[in-house]
Amino acid sequence: MKTDLSPGLHWIYSCPFCRKVREIVAVLDLDVLYYPCPRNGPNFRPKAIQLGGKKQFPYMVDPNTGVSMYESDDIIKYLVGKYGDGNVPFMLSLGLLTTITAGLALAGRAGKGSTYTPAKLPPKPLEIWAYEGSPFCKYVREVLVELELPHLQRTCARGSAKRQILYDKVGHFQVPYLQDPNTGVEMFESAEIAEYLRATYAVQ
Repeated sequence: MKTDLSPGLHWIYSCPFCRKVREIVAVLDLDVLYYPCPRNGPNFRPKAIQLGGKKQFPYMVDPNTGVSMYESDDIIKYLVGKYGDGNVPFMLSLGLLTTITAGLALAGRAGKGSTYTPAKLPPKPLEIWAYEGSPFCKYVREVLVELELPHLQRTCARGSAKRQILYDKVGHFQVPYLQDPNTGVEMFESAEIAEYLRATYAVQ
């Protein structure tokens, strides 16, 4: 079952609890509207606190149901129940052990994507075809978070039907693939995407 509207997730990149939720997003093949909340970010971190009343992440809002919640394990159970078969995958059902594993997966990029770089907020969210686990997607995601750029992720992990959709759209499958509705730019290659994002949105 797929969403009519994309669930919105306020998140911190280097947070292991947030990574757990990103992993279930990949398993369920969900498209999610991400609102990055880097340290000192002026936009979505304060907004998340205003909406939920707590300085805690991840924070999810599902516009399809009106449900909003904290706690990564609760979010995972909700998403699996609403958009999956109700069964939490074993790898994400181990509580503290899952959190520790998620934290270790982030260790190699410690500090990346955690602190705000002054940037212009785009009128419309960017769109990125990507999935958790790809090092190339990870690099672009770090830049999106540092610049606090809202983005709709078209999740397309291995086995996703959206891989064929992207193939039909551009003639081959490769991620990350960026679509910026604010400028009309569409592009592949993680390093070039990162350079474009900084040149277009970072305050020089």
